Amino acid sequence: MEPVLIVLVVLVVVAFIALIKTIQVIPQASAAIVERFGRYTRTLNAGLNIVVPFIDRVRNRIDLREQVVPFPPQPVITQDNLVVNIDTVIYYQVTDPRAATYEVASYIQAIEQLTVTTLRNIIGSMDLESTLTSREVINAGLRGVLDEATGKWGIRVNRVELKAIEPPTSIQDSMEKQMRADRDKRAAILTAEGQRQAQILKAEGEKQADVLRAEGEAQAAVLRADGEAAAIRTVFEAIHDGDADQKLLAYQYLQTLPELAKGDSNKLWIIPSEVGDALKGLGGAFGGLTGNGGGMNGGAVAAPSIPQAAPAATQVPIDPASGPRPVDTDKGAARPRVDPTREYPKIDPE
Repeated sequence: MEPVLIVLVVLVVVAFIALIKTIQVIPQASAAIVERFGRYTRTLNAGLNIVVPFIDRVRNRIDLREQVVPFPPQPVITQDNLVVNIDTVIYYQVTDPRAATYEVASYIQAIEQLTVTTLRNIIGSMDLESTLTSREVINAGLRGVLDEATGKWGIRVNRVELKAIEPPTSIQDSMEKQMRADRDKRAAILTAEGQRQAQILKAEGEKQADVLRAEGEAQAAVLRADGEAAAIRTVFEAIHDGDADQKLLAYQYLQTLPELAKGDSNKLWIIPSEVGDALKGLGGAFGGLTGNGGGMNGGAVAAPSIPQAAPAATQVPIDPASGPRPVDTDKGAARPRVDPTREYPKIDPE
């Protein structure tokens, strides 16, 4: 019984293993290559699949999703003989599992080497400045070459990105100095433009202020002249309306004489020739008073003695002892000086 039991156990185990090998479950977005006696038979898609055990063999399973592969930095020489290190990233997807399995031994390594050679060809025809500013051009060139070469491998290259472009340290320092100089230049230009604009605005403001100030002064002068003219016209009309006689005018004229001598800096003052006419008129007024009336006791009132003024006066040199003295041009006699500090009595014309 024991040998029969052993055989039964072996058969059960073999049947279980055969059942396991018969049923193949493939995950979503995956594929499996089946070989029969070492020859490609078919491709298993996602889901439950049945194969012949011990005859069919699943060689490998391939992920059909988009893959991302970063490549290490590669030294590349530019057209101006500068060595730059470039990091690349490849986004690819397997479209034909059979071709990816049988057309190339290792499609990852093949894509990496193809990327390096293509990158060196593209960068070799560009200088450093173009390399740093033409990432899109380089990406498009790499993608075109890789997509054409990997099409027969059952691979589709979706995107190629340059992760980093590192020029030599000396070149980086020179570029930083150049960028700093450019920024300083732009800052100086902007500062000069700002100062020029500020000076222009300031000059325009001063110009407008001068124009407005001149207009204001002109209007003020016009208004001042109009006011003075109106005042003179008013005084003239008031004098004519009041019918002022010669006596009152002569008295007012005499009252203005002390104003001429005011001031500490006055060393010489001249009596106008019109003072004589005023004194004559005032003397005639007093003469009329003495001839027509009397005092309180019936006596005559004598008119004050007023020196007669000459028609014109001339200026004589200043005497250090007595000061300047006006001289009568007709008689040649010196006229008494008027003391500026002395208060003269006012004569009532009435």
